[in-house]
Amino acid sequence: MPTNITMPALSPTMEEGNLAKWLVKEGDKIGPGDIIAEIETDKATMEVEAVDEGTIAKILVEAGTEGVKVNEVIAILAEEGEDVEEAAKSGGGSSGKKEEPKAEASGKSETTDAKAEEPKEAAKPITDKAPASATPAPVSNGERVFSSPLARRMAKDAGLDLGAVKGSGPHGRVIKRDVEAAIADGGAKKADAGKGAGAPAPAAQPMSSDAVLKLFPEGSYELVKHDGMRKTIARRLVEAKQTIPHFYVSVDCELDKLLALRSQINAAAPRKDDRPAYKVSVNDMIIKAWAMALRDVPDANVSWTDENMIHHKHADVGVAVSIPGGLITPIVRAAEEKTISTISKEMHDLGRRAKDRKLKPEEYQGGTTAVSNMGMMGVKDFVAVINPPHASILAIGSGEQRAVVKDGEIKIATVMTVTLSTDHRCVDGALGAEVLGAFKTYIENPMGMLV
Repeated sequence: MPTNITMPALSPTMEEGNLAKWLVKEGDKIGPGDIIAEIETDKATMEVEAVDEGTIAKILVEAGTEGVKVNEVIAILAEEGEDVEEAAKSGGGSSGKKEEPKAEASGKSETTDAKAEEPKEAAKPITDKAPASATPAPVSNGERVFSSPLARRMAKDAGLDLGAVKGSGPHGRVIKRDVEAAIADGGAKKADAGKGAGAPAPAAQPMSSDAVLKLFPEGSYELVKHDGMRKTIARRLVEAKQTIPHFYVSVDCELDKLLALRSQINAAAPRKDDRPAYKVSVNDMIIKAWAMALRDVPDANVSWTDENMIHHKHADVGVAVSIPGGLITPIVRAAEEKTISTISKEMHDLGRRAKDRKLKPEEYQGGTTAVSNMGMMGVKDFVAVINPPHASILAIGSGEQRAVVKDGEIKIATVMTVTLSTDHRCVDGALGAEVLGAFKTYIENPMGMLV
């Protein structure tokens, strides 16, 4: 029986991806572990491994195709001894078995077939949250109905009440096929616009595309379509600013001692092939200092959920890296336990692969906090937007020579302005000031990071 090769889910939230490249062609024999394709998600390009053995009978989705849905059949695999031409004629129908490719980067299959998507009440994670979208999340009997943006839009257009639709997605999430089924059988009740006088007012909607374009003379612009990364960044930033009460604390840090120590560390680096084994940057030392500050003030190393405060055992620091089309935050895990040279080596590798979109999902998803450094771009100070589920992000400005008063005399010092953004639900002003003070201490007395 021919096997259907389907589009894999390369992350828990992935709903579609771009089939960037086929690494096999029709007639090629493959085996478990062979790399058969490259899939582009919003953040990375990932290689996909075959699971079964056989011959590629037919490729159904051409290379370069965008917006391929998860679990959509992309190729037909003929089993050993099976007629390839007959297998190709199956055309990806439901009669064949399904092969679920796995991403080489993750090391395991992350596909979400219908069976795996059945909700399990007891296993519902505390961080479960539907992605934000321009269409407000529906509410049924005071409880939020978890649904995909596409499902919400389809239900709105059809006048359906999502609260009456049974979800088959992960953790009971309502997805496209659930709405389609409800429309087909008429099982969902029509949404009642006048229902519940006390219902919350819908969120304000942004200007439509047509309304925006009408403000500019025709021919005075060109349109560049959003890619998946830009859409994801926009969605998460809107979610962050609408759902997280941001609180800001700023402090000036003197850098002269840190710059001197950095020079000593780099000068002492062992050499191989006449090249230093590492080259520590100021940003590497900032990552270390921030991780140690969170270790010293553990109440600030937290994440918020409606039911619990998550106290993290390690400072997993995400570092904002600018890449073509947006940015990504690779994570230095347990940074408080690592030497500055180790952090430097990790960041060099993560930054290089981030720009090539070759990061594994586990290398940029999660984390407990983040650092955004625009000082290297000459920015004096700024505030950063928190990236959920983080409760904090550190915005680093440029180091510049400023006049400071010491012992009643005006001196020249290299100073940088640092601004901490915190989730005010779990990090209050006094706590934010305490952890930022600990960070300042490590920056101005950097030898403390070496002991």
